[in-house]
Amino acid sequence: MMIRTTLVILFDLLAVVVAWTGGLLIRFNLALPLNHDYHEGMDSDTFAILGVLIVIHALACRWAGLYRGIWRFASVPDLKRALRAVAVSAVGLLAIKALYTGPGSVLPRAMLVAYPLLLAVTMCSGRIAWRMWKDHHQYGKSSSVGTPVIMVGAGSGAAMLIHQFERNPNWRVMALLDDDRRKWGLELSGIPILGGIDKLPRILSTHRVEHVILAMPSASPAVIKRVANIAVGAGAKVLVVPGIEELMCGRVEIDAMRPIDIEDLLGREPVYIDAAKVHQLFAGHTILITGAGGSIGSELCRQLARYAPKRLILLEAGEFALYSITEWFSQHCPEIDIVPLIGNVQDEGRNEEIFASWQPRIVFHAAAYKHVPLMETGNAWQAVQNNVHGTLRIARCALRHGVERFVMISTDKAVNPTNVMGASKRLAEMACQALASGGGTRFEIVRFGNVLGSTGSVIPKFQAQIARGGPVTVTHPEITRYFMSIPEAAQLVLQAAAQGESGEIFVLDMGQPVKVADLARNMIKLSGYTEAQIPIEFTGLRPGEKLYEELLADAEQTLPTPHPKLRIARSRPVEPGFLDALQAWLDQPGPVSDETVRRDIRQWVSEYEPARHDAGPDTPEARTREKAEAEMAH
Repeated sequence: MMIRTTLVILFDLLAVVVAWTGGLLIRFNLALPLNHDYHEGMDSDTFAILGVLIVIHALACRWAGLYRGIWRFASVPDLKRALRAVAVSAVGLLAIKALYTGPGSVLPRAMLVAYPLLLAVTMCSGRIAWRMWKDHHQYGKSSSVGTPVIMVGAGSGAAMLIHQFERNPNWRVMALLDDDRRKWGLELSGIPILGGIDKLPRILSTHRVEHVILAMPSASPAVIKRVANIAVGAGAKVLVVPGIEELMCGRVEIDAMRPIDIEDLLGREPVYIDAAKVHQLFAGHTILITGAGGSIGSELCRQLARYAPKRLILLEAGEFALYSITEWFSQHCPEIDIVPLIGNVQDEGRNEEIFASWQPRIVFHAAAYKHVPLMETGNAWQAVQNNVHGTLRIARCALRHGVERFVMISTDKAVNPTNVMGASKRLAEMACQALASGGGTRFEIVRFGNVLGSTGSVIPKFQAQIARGGPVTVTHPEITRYFMSIPEAAQLVLQAAAQGESGEIFVLDMGQPVKVADLARNMIKLSGYTEAQIPIEFTGLRPGEKLYEELLADAEQTLPTPHPKLRIARSRPVEPGFLDALQAWLDQPGPVSDETVRRDIRQWVSEYEPARHDAGPDTPEARTREKAEAEMAH
């Protein structure tokens, strides 16, 4: 290390000699004025001034911290230090010019400009040349051996990635694409920008490239969706750079890239909630979450942890699910006071014990049976008992103990239900609406569709089928669903809870419906396969399954809310005596047959009509499909 520092110091001092000599040569037409008639004594004065400049420059370099940097990694900060040292040397030369008392003006005025310029060029170019030589020696061969890739985006994110790729032998950027026409035909770090994003399939084919990197950290989800669909449609394996936040933090590096996922292809806009209002509602309070180990329940727990609750009570019937969410808190939020409790919402004694012991102020009721085919055949009465009776028992317990807010998680399958699960959730909604009319606890219902990655979602099923080599099974070529991410759904639930009054049914903006078959095709392509390798098989609609889901019943209207992704559904009022009649039905001894359950539900949920999969012109399935097609066309 000492030898290297000594060599660097000698180089910088030699740069003074080079700059001084070069300036004189330029001034005197490439002839040193040692024996020139320009001024008497010029030869001795020249060397005297040079000696003084060497001393000044040595002190300036030390002051500027020039020897703290490593030439191998010379960068802009190192060049700035060099320029500071040059500036001090230039001031020293100016002082010599002003203070020199020898005969005449021995120092040419041109040297005041030539010397600092040549000194800066010599010092900076030496450092840059050394780094270029070392980079070429160490990484030069990687430019021809890495995996070829097309990069979409020619902005700051792409520039940072290309800089990283120069030191990585695994990737080789062949071309850049960007929709900004002003960039077409130009180069970024020596890589050509060949045109717009629509040219991606042709460029992939021309260059025989199978990988695409989306280097657009500030692009909107809609743009990401468009580009991703083009790339996936062309059969490319796609990697994406994280968002603008990571770019601002300097994290747009090779390690920060991730494979594109199905959420990118949906193109959903990020959710923004009124964090201050949500924090005001939850901070410092005890909150109970039922179904805390499920997909939505566990995400609600994680989201609530951000708002400084006094305590989170995690009620879950499944031991492993409860263990998993408890472990997450111990690793990521050990400062949050959590109370993990095994229990079923149907157990009235357990409910009473929990409310009396912990006195929660807010309840999120996410516990439910949600799998449509399982609840349709052989389990209909169990679905009613859990989804309706369990909701009614935990809600009445909350009412007795003066809970401030009770938020029920519902589903789009409660709209014009064609299955027992959806009808049971609609009954649970009606029970909460009826309880809300009594005052006291504020009862709110939040209704949304499928969430990506939940335990009941098709995503984990498709992933497992692809991992096994296929086939991927889809029930029907036209089956359509609404999808949103689990964090997005949880955030909107919290927003609805913060702004609800009582008795409202909040409907989340689920975006555009997606064909499940298209979802399957995209997942196959994202996994690096073709449909020839992983085929899709259509198995037929399952019991109680709809082709199209709805978010609002036919008789309902919606009202806007201050949040653009939340609307309030105005459903038909619950009839007087509903709760007494419902309670009497729920209290009957079992078992109760599936047919009896379906028959009895219709006395309260008039819009419930069991699915018929012939999809004839007069079936509810056909009417639902026609309505959905009209909405999509609109």
